[in-house]
Amino acid sequence: MTSFGIIVFPGSNCDRDIATVTAGLLDRPTRFIWHQETDLQGVDVVVLPGGFSYGDYLRCGAIARFSPIMQAIIDHAKAGKRVLGICNGFQVLTEVGLLPGALIRNRDLHFICDRVTVRVESNQTAWTKGYQSQQVITLPIAHGEGRYFADEDTLKALEDNGQILFRYSNTQGELTADSNPNGSLHNIAGISNSGGNVLGMMPHPERAADHQLKATDGLAMFVG
Repeated sequence: MTSFGIIVFPGSNCDRDIATVTAGLLDRPTRFIWHQETDLQGVDVVVLPGGFSYGDYLRCGAIARFSPIMQAIIDHAKAGKRVLGICNGFQVLTEVGLLPGALIRNRDLHFICDRVTVRVESNQTAWTKGYQSQQVITLPIAHGEGRYFADEDTLKALEDNGQILFRYSNTQGELTADSNPNGSLHNIAGISNSGGNVLGMMPHPERAADHQLKATDGLAMFVG
């Protein structure tokens, strides 16, 4: 049975939302891991949750990258084990270098809290095997710095290697300017590393995983 380890930084605020899904809804072994710990023994999937780690001082995720637990997460990823960063967790993964690029201020410089439609680019990954390729799902977003940015070489590599797993789209799956809430390059909502075991995404699948909320499009992310 897949076990989950949820990293808790000072300022994390989505850690219990994730545990509600993994432990509460799916009955999977789940433990909270304080950022000052250094041991991930027994954990299959590491989750870096959303929030405002260290108050987002300096830059989102910039201080969290120096937390004692980060070396264990890097080792976990290098061993081919799964790491998921959601929202602030995605920002931390780019800061520590486990994912390329950066998350910068939204195009219109506004904090956005909304539901958006997202296209699943491929179901040939451990993260997305519960979906259909090109399936359009609806997930919440809540961020001020979620605009994905990278240089042209990095974007080309992401495209060529199939590392873009989620893109903002309209309900028909078309990639339009209006369906891109924050101005992310190539409409990117989520990417993986080249090995496919590390995923970062700005939308919140844990907030769309409960039938009582009448929103379950995110549940497949945690089932696989």
